[in-house]
Amino acid sequence: MTDTNYDFAEQRRSLTGDFHRPVYHFIAPASWMNDPNGVIHWGGKYHLFYQYHPESPRFGLAHWGHAISEDAIHWQDLQVALSPTPGGPDATGCWSGCVVEDDGVPTAVYTGVGPEGYGQQSQCIATSQDGLLSWEKYSGNPILSEIPAIANQSTDLRDPMIWREGDTWYMLLASRIKPLGGSVFLYRSLDLIGWEFLHPLLTGSYAKDGCVWECPCFFPLGDKWVLIVAGKGRRIPFTVFYFIGDYVDQQFRPESSGILDHAYFYAPFTMEDARGRRLLWGWLREGRSEEAHVAAGWAGCHSIPRELSLRNGQLHMAPVPELNRLRGSGTVISDIRLTGGEHNLEIRGAALDIEAEFNAEGTVGLAVACASDEGEETRVSYNPDNQLLSVNRERSSLDQENETFANEAPHELAPGESLQLRILLDGSVLEIIANGRTSICSRIYPSRADSQGLRLFGKGQVKTLSVWQMRSIWQQ
Repeated sequence: MTDTNYDFAEQRRSLTGDFHRPVYHFIAPASWMNDPNGVIHWGGKYHLFYQYHPESPRFGLAHWGHAISEDAIHWQDLQVALSPTPGGPDATGCWSGCVVEDDGVPTAVYTGVGPEGYGQQSQCIATSQDGLLSWEKYSGNPILSEIPAIANQSTDLRDPMIWREGDTWYMLLASRIKPLGGSVFLYRSLDLIGWEFLHPLLTGSYAKDGCVWECPCFFPLGDKWVLIVAGKGRRIPFTVFYFIGDYVDQQFRPESSGILDHAYFYAPFTMEDARGRRLLWGWLREGRSEEAHVAAGWAGCHSIPRELSLRNGQLHMAPVPELNRLRGSGTVISDIRLTGGEHNLEIRGAALDIEAEFNAEGTVGLAVACASDEGEETRVSYNPDNQLLSVNRERSSLDQENETFANEAPHELAPGESLQLRILLDGSVLEIIANGRTSICSRIYPSRADSQGLRLFGKGQVKTLSVWQMRSIWQQ
């Protein structure tokens, strides 16, 4: 809870002229934001909590921001839910966690960072008696501070994810086992207060999926269980991995694995909504310097929520259909033959929803955020020879201070399978999902406000191309 009330409406109005700022992705009113936390469906509405530094566009003293929605797309700002308590176990930050219902009482379980800094991580709880609007921290916090000996003196133990089996609560905490790699530790409790460490649910490889794991999600999907973790380390950039397998007697046996996103998507959070859908959110990191986002007055946003499913042993995802409510005027074209050159389209926009289907006979794709004189563009392409999906950002911006390296992902098509792209362009956000199974969430920062054109290129057939102008989620 916090004693500070912010004028979020005024903060949003003050930043409306920034054409890099997304309009239909969830974003904090201003300042810094990162991980989605504790998304829960309560009282007929989605409650989204998120890591938030209300006083600065820099990463810093973490609070829990709060917003509500009836459809997981249109959001309304609420005041900050949790803020650090000076001298308390969360004095340096209220880090990520989850919200569960404990006999009718909403209970937030989160990582507190103590006065000594990031090496002092413990788990705390808070409860709400007024429909998640205000929160009271448990007087006995922290509820868990000891790090298991198996971690070999790691100080990483954070991001609680909790579920219930019968009368027993289970919790995953993200950590590492030195020197093996990232790990998630399994605990159990009868009352959310006293916790017993059981064992690592899964431990990865330092070289393959990072030296430390964060933000675990563990849930049943179809007839399997899925574990999603965010991994990072000196050899591994910020990457989200998933594992699919069986969970029996508190043991998880993965059968397959993959990368959930190949670029800027991080800190996953999933929840099951009232319709039984498994929905996924993620933090979309910035691809520009700290000086740039400090000058802009904001940093970070969230992905469009995606509905998850399993198909042929792979994790599939699609933007929730509620996103279609934001579609305005649209253009649909079909059967365009590309012979290796460029094909300009009479479509422009900085906030677009694009569905495209190609038969690739060579490298083929769509350039977005194109300037009229071709000075800026971002090229989304697929090469069937090496089966590589790519976002080329070499000319995304005339400002070379922004990140311009390519984002790439292997994307194998079955014989006779066409390339299907869902592209969500929203200011500096570029979300791409190919055939429902390969994801690249990129960031681009055109220096010119008129870089809004579209252009087809390559060799092959464009079976269909549908483009919609998208409305802001804040104009309600």
